[in-house]
Amino acid sequence: MRYPWANDYRGKATVLYGHTPVPTPEWVNNTMCLDTGCVFGGRLTALRYPERELVSVPAAQVYYAPSKPFPTNAEAAPAAEVAARRDPDVLDITDVMGTRVVETTHHGRVSVREENAAAALEVMSRFALDPHWLLYLPPTMSPVATSTQEGLLEHPEQAFEAYRAEGAFAVVCEEKHMGSRAVVALPRDAGAAERRFGAPGGASGAIYTRTGRPFFDPALTEELLARLRAAAEKAGLYEELNTDWLLLDAEILPWSAKALDLLKSQYASVGAAARASLRWRYSFFQQAQSSGLATSELLARTESRSANASAFTEAYGRYCWPTGWTHRRSCRALPGAGREGATYHDQPHAWHLDVIDRLVAADPETLRATRRSFVDTTDPGSVSMATAWWEELTGAGGEGMVVKPARNVVRGRRGLVQPGLKVRGREYLRIIYGPDYTEPANLERLRSRGLGHKRSLAAREYALGLEAVDRAARGEPLWRVHECVFAILALESEPVDPRL
Repeated sequence: MRYPWANDYRGKATVLYGHTPVPTPEWVNNTMCLDTGCVFGGRLTALRYPERELVSVPAAQVYYAPSKPFPTNAEAAPAAEVAARRDPDVLDITDVMGTRVVETTHHGRVSVREENAAAALEVMSRFALDPHWLLYLPPTMSPVATSTQEGLLEHPEQAFEAYRAEGAFAVVCEEKHMGSRAVVALPRDAGAAERRFGAPGGASGAIYTRTGRPFFDPALTEELLARLRAAAEKAGLYEELNTDWLLLDAEILPWSAKALDLLKSQYASVGAAARASLRWRYSFFQQAQSSGLATSELLARTESRSANASAFTEAYGRYCWPTGWTHRRSCRALPGAGREGATYHDQPHAWHLDVIDRLVAADPETLRATRRSFVDTTDPGSVSMATAWWEELTGAGGEGMVVKPARNVVRGRRGLVQPGLKVRGREYLRIIYGPDYTEPANLERLRSRGLGHKRSLAAREYALGLEAVDRAARGEPLWRVHECVFAILALESEPVDPRL
């Protein structure tokens, strides 16, 4: 189910969608109206302008028969009662348009600006899956504070310091893989898909991106869902959790499985152009030097940039490899619903990782485990071992790691503690900031990057995701769950440095 009214919304005065619009006189009850009103339960409803208030007066007559007439038999509920009752599966544009405030359990009120809501409406209406599947969208993640160590922009020390200051003394460091984030809605069978999600389009489940778009074509989606469903059955998760559907947060590997066009158009072209131009410049300066010109400084500079360009190409090349099957790595079990009435974000990360390990053991061909290390931030030895592990990961070409509170959802002195801080390696950041970012002048400039907005965004999206899952687990109407999911997508359009 998409937004059937999205293409009809063009600033009209009609705001009560689903009812027949009728012409209205210029003045109704001494109130100036725009060009459109609607008959709603035998009354004429229009917009007062410039106050932008709805007014309603008894209709003189029924100009057009409503597409969904109210019941008229004696046993039916009164019209006013029927009008007040909300179909749980009907999405109304007024639920998401304009400036909104969404109440969350873990982060209080989260505001959504009107312009961000408009951007989300465009994406949701044109590209997203049926909203019945979209019970959750993953949040963004903030990097650690900038490191002061020579040659580095990020280092685990800042993550441990940040959580220690918030009273989160136990953390878990998880290996970070370069892939594409995905959410998997995994009903146990066709009956469960129909009961819980309505099985729109006859699908047995869904795999979708951070913006709610289908990740694969229907055939590949169903093939991968079948593998995951078999793994969950073999691991006994449906019985143990007493559920007939699961919601999983995942990472699709390799990165090139989804970002191949981006790799070709952005990264590969930059690397190829840099290497070709620098090779020519180096040859030119060598000839100039052999002719007696002082070009040694230019030669050294060009040689350094050539090495940077080669390192850039090598960095993104590590995340591209051919595969006959799209491998999936579950980065964690979603802090959310396993069955109606139950959520699992109160469980520690060790519990979630154990669930993932069991899925991996059930199908190691399709699934990949997440390596991890539990750390006591007050123990210098424990911190030192975790730092050495990060250096080993990044030294071998890995992206880095994510540091999270071991207890999962944690509240500190200033409210909700960051759900995770990513610590990326020196060479991986070359993909993000460009081949020459490690040059001293560039590195010094990047140290002044501001993280406040990114951290605020991560906390707000995380709280909205938890709220969406809570509402879904409580069996609240679709429009109540969708309010939170839509807000996450809207926040994604806030201006923030995409490199963070």
